[in-house]
Amino acid sequence: MSEELPDHVRRNRTGWDEYAAEYVANGEANWAADEPSWGIWSVPESELRLLPDDLAGKDVIELGCGTAYVSAWLARRGATVTGLDNSPKQLETARRLQREHGLTFPLVLGYAEKVPLPDASFDLAISEYGAAIWADPYQWIPEAARLLRPGGELISLGNSVLVMLTVPDLEADGPAGERLLRPQFGMHRFEWPDEDTVEFHLSHGDMFRLLTDSGFEVTDLVEIRPPEGSTTRWTNIATPDWARRWPTEEVWKARKR
Repeated sequence: MSEELPDHVRRNRTGWDEYAAEYVANGEANWAADEPSWGIWSVPESELRLLPDDLAGKDVIELGCGTAYVSAWLARRGATVTGLDNSPKQLETARRLQREHGLTFPLVLGYAEKVPLPDASFDLAISEYGAAIWADPYQWIPEAARLLRPGGELISLGNSVLVMLTVPDLEADGPAGERLLRPQFGMHRFEWPDEDTVEFHLSHGDMFRLLTDSGFEVTDLVEIRPPEGSTTRWTNIATPDWARRWPTEEVWKARKR
């Protein structure tokens, strides 16, 4: 009998199978890129320095890999990579790009709250807009801790707290502005009126406590500021001027104790 998926996992699988075609071109471009670039502003790795200096021989899992371009970047740097994603359609694109680029690593259909892999299998767990916003942090953060070896690192990139407090409910109402639209206390599950998917975002205090309670030591919180002249396809989230004044994205980095 097939597994009965939790409500948000089922809804996000359906949604991302529908969205998958919109992300093919982005996946193709990122697979072909020589240098990693992060987030909606494509800030280069040479500026952010999110990755460990030496990935050779490291076991890495990407939680919510989508088209798996982050996994490809890490594999080219010598890591042994596994990509996990909740969307069969996204993984179809990832497998095609593997064939086209001659780069093979395991791609697993699943969700980050319940990963079908053994304890202490990895040295690094990473998520760029995968589990970072589409999985329940109160489940996937402890699961990432289970998957990591002692001293293993977690890197999670998603929307900033501030952008989640200021972006309107409806895309038609424009990007984030200068007015708070919802409370910070109690941030967790976000459901938008014009979407059937479910997102998750925590306040800084709640995220810090969750990481430490899950066995992590927080090593950095990077609030991303795009370089001058940056552009994005995600103009519904924030304008370049807004993003130069306030962070639209943030990266949590932590090490398993």
